[in-house]
Amino acid sequence: MPFPSGLDREMSLFFTNFAHNLLPIIYNLKLMPKILIIEDEATIRRVLIKILSEENDSYVVEEAEDGLQGIEKIKNEDYDLVLCDIKMPRMDGVEVLEAVKKIKPEIPMVMISGHGDLETAVNTMRLGAFDYISKPPDLNRLLNTVRNALDKKQLVVENKNLKKKVSKNYQMVGNSDEINHIRTMIDKVAPTDARVLITGPNGTGKELVAHQLHEKSERYSAPIIEVNCAAIPSELIESELFGHVKGAFTSAVKDRAGKFEAAHKGTIFLDEIGDMSLPAQAKVLRALQENLIQRVGADKDIKVDVRVIAATNKDLKKEIAEGRFREDLYHRLAVILIKVPSLNERRNDIPELIEHFANKIAEEQGNTVKNFSKQAVKLLQEYDWTGNIRELRNVVERLIILGGTEISENDVKMFASK
Repeated sequence: MPFPSGLDREMSLFFTNFAHNLLPIIYNLKLMPKILIIEDEATIRRVLIKILSEENDSYVVEEAEDGLQGIEKIKNEDYDLVLCDIKMPRMDGVEVLEAVKKIKPEIPMVMISGHGDLETAVNTMRLGAFDYISKPPDLNRLLNTVRNALDKKQLVVENKNLKKKVSKNYQMVGNSDEINHIRTMIDKVAPTDARVLITGPNGTGKELVAHQLHEKSERYSAPIIEVNCAAIPSELIESELFGHVKGAFTSAVKDRAGKFEAAHKGTIFLDEIGDMSLPAQAKVLRALQENLIQRVGADKDIKVDVRVIAATNKDLKKEIAEGRFREDLYHRLAVILIKVPSLNERRNDIPELIEHFANKIAEEQGNTVKNFSKQAVKLLQEYDWTGNIRELRNVVERLIILGGTEISENDVKMFASK
């Protein structure tokens, strides 16, 4: 059929593109949950498809007649739920489950078991299956299991989106080799409970690394508690970290939990740990060794489950040699060492950082984004950034406030001179 001409043709193209763009949005909104049935018996497949389609006409139900075909579909499509038979030729259900957990672990898997497969079905739960149903399927159990599995998938997606939203505040900007190396380390280390010591000069973004480690860990739903050890007087640091009981000292008018208790099941970030007093270091060491803390003035131990991430701008080996830092604590903390480079070591990231800060400042102040000329960016790349990222952000904000509509080389010379 020939395309209509003129306006009709434009309208037709508009609606074609609109429909093309709308379908993925509908899927993303989960208005049409996609379910895959992997079952070698055609009769069982037909029954399951009929039950699910009649239960909810928004379900998009697809089928695969064996495990290998099912895996191929899962690789190429995004499913919200997979129903998978256990006993099948070529590739059985347990093998399918193990493969899916490697490639798309967020998909809930419901296993279908025959009478003789009950022990295997229970074992699949240990391997990560959401649930199992028996043949012939009980209607109510099947539908309840499907609803619960789809609800769980939706929660996983929402948690991931929330995590992405939060992590935007702590994103690391730049694509230099140094930053990409840190990203790789974070991806490897975050899922573990290994302690991490982050080193680097002031203003380089050590706290961003700490937050990324927490947000990409299994502990992300629990809090990350930050403690700036340099900002707390040495006589108060123990009370701040471990809490105190009423009457422990003059101003202790009631019992108070410390930061370690607040971080239970989550992460505690000990920033500038090189400034911590030796008595406090001894207590932190005990917390790391035994997962036990004691409030100031108390004689009862409290068990805590906390991941410890520490950061410092000091050379801790030099501090150890001069008797200001405990060597045993250093070795407990430095399971993984991440060194954050200075801005002078990653000058190639400066253009991207300028753009990032310009956008962020405009958003905060409700203004139009100001662009920086190539000459202005080049001049800023040549500066000696002793204050690192923090200094660059301050300079960008100053230039946006004082500079012209587009930040020029002359603006940089006038308002950002070193």
